Amino acid sequence: MSVKHAVTSRLSSLLHLPPPSTEVDVERSLRVPMRDGIDLIADHYAPRSGTPAGTLLVRGPYGRAWPFAALYAQVYAARGYHVLLQSVRGTFGSGGAFDPFVHEVDDGADTVAWLREQPWFTGSFGTIGLSYLGWTQWALLADPPPELKAAVITVGPHDVTGPRWGTGSFALNDFLGWSDLVGRQEDGHRVRQLLRQARAQRQVAAASLGVPLGESSRALLGDGARWFESWLDHPDSGDPFWTGLHLGDALERTDVPVLLLSGWQDLFLEQTLEQYRRLHARGVTTGLTVGPWTHSHMMTSAAPTALRESLDWLGAHLGADPDGVPLQRASPVRIHVGGAGEGSGWYDLPDWPPASTEQVFHLQPSHRLGAEQPAPAGEATFVYNPSDPTPTMGGRLLSPAAGYRDDTALARRADVLTFTSAPLAADLRVIGEPFVELAHRCANPHNDLFVRLSEVDAQGRSRNVSDGYLASVPDADSVRIDLDAMARVFPAGSRIRVLIAGGSHPRFVRNLGSGETLSTATTLATARHTVTLDGRSRLVLPSAD
Repeated sequence: MSVKHAVTSRLSSLLHLPPPSTEVDVERSLRVPMRDGIDLIADHYAPRSGTPAGTLLVRGPYGRAWPFAALYAQVYAARGYHVLLQSVRGTFGSGGAFDPFVHEVDDGADTVAWLREQPWFTGSFGTIGLSYLGWTQWALLADPPPELKAAVITVGPHDVTGPRWGTGSFALNDFLGWSDLVGRQEDGHRVRQLLRQARAQRQVAAASLGVPLGESSRALLGDGARWFESWLDHPDSGDPFWTGLHLGDALERTDVPVLLLSGWQDLFLEQTLEQYRRLHARGVTTGLTVGPWTHSHMMTSAAPTALRESLDWLGAHLGADPDGVPLQRASPVRIHVGGAGEGSGWYDLPDWPPASTEQVFHLQPSHRLGAEQPAPAGEATFVYNPSDPTPTMGGRLLSPAAGYRDDTALARRADVLTFTSAPLAADLRVIGEPFVELAHRCANPHNDLFVRLSEVDAQGRSRNVSDGYLASVPDADSVRIDLDAMARVFPAGSRIRVLIAGGSHPRFVRNLGSGETLSTATTLATARHTVTLDGRSRLVLPSAD
């Protein structure tokens, strides 16, 4: 079977890519044996080229049809690469049972062993893919085979222990929604699938409010996604249950050149930045691109940028340009600075984060935010009620509602504290990782803190910029909440706002306030929070020149 040249040409035009260089043949449903006797199913995309550019391995759980076939097989095969697109264990015809993240180290190694024996294998290979397809790449990089010469990892985690995403809280919306999606994705009834996807976010939100959570989640998931309860029942990231699901060793072992692609509103942003820092510190050839994108944008609005940079990276480290000269990335780091002020747009940087100076804003009485310390000191209080949890509005989550959103309504809630600056006299360019320190106390020891940085325009509309979350807040005079890395210009005339709440639901599981086990808890208790405004409660921004 062949992929029509007109199809790949049209796709290239839509993605603003150079025209394809070759036609492509596809050999479908190849059987790849694993060490335990089961076979995984894969499709081989073969360029009709006497001098192939190289071989690419793509492993994922989402099937081998549109859009993954187009964006991770056809595009590359049409430019001279042999591509093996494989369904991981227990998905889309591959044998065994799908147990997320568990088998990818062994199955990846067995796939490479099979790849070596194929007559079309070019002797070296690269890996590409996003999200779970990024996890399968880290699984190979944990013990990289000698033939692996390049990797392009798009919004791919290396750590799913907890699963916590660095906050200490369970990412309920992401894991419940993803489990529901994957558990039902092979339903062959197309109309039913589309209707389910249209209703998915409402159904996830409704299930996340049920008590006990394990029971309400199972009612949503039906007979699928049997792994979900085990995640709820092992909330401690140090539990042996999670052994093997932290691939941090890959960041210390691999010397393979890695290109990392992400967005400021991607749910795995902090992991991507950690990957860059640790690889770059070891001298591994590493590229980092971060744009104004969410997780799902990487296959839509971000796709043209991601594909162009991926092709360049693979050309530099797996092949060469037509003149035989290796392609070179202009700089290790490329970021998009958002906002309406002067200095927004794309920038090349020698490293991340760039040099900056601290710009401090103090939380003050009367909901003010300013450079001067409060005089006299004051207090501000709010009550978090788990029966009416503070809702999620935008931010880094796996949902169509992710990203930059109007959160004006959030600032009006009684369970949210807001502190807003005067209009800025000049543009303020912030690039780096801000944080908030709070002089905070709460009589209920079972409490969380959600902190948001927003931009308020001249019309009074507020939009989220950066979030931070701290679960099980320690009993201390001052607590620090790290906010999302960001790159933004706050234009002159706009105002900066800090919002403080006791949760963000359903992005993070609500703290019921009772200390009971997550999956079986039924008791709800409120938490009264007090923030002291005496100079210790402050926002610290990394201001760039």
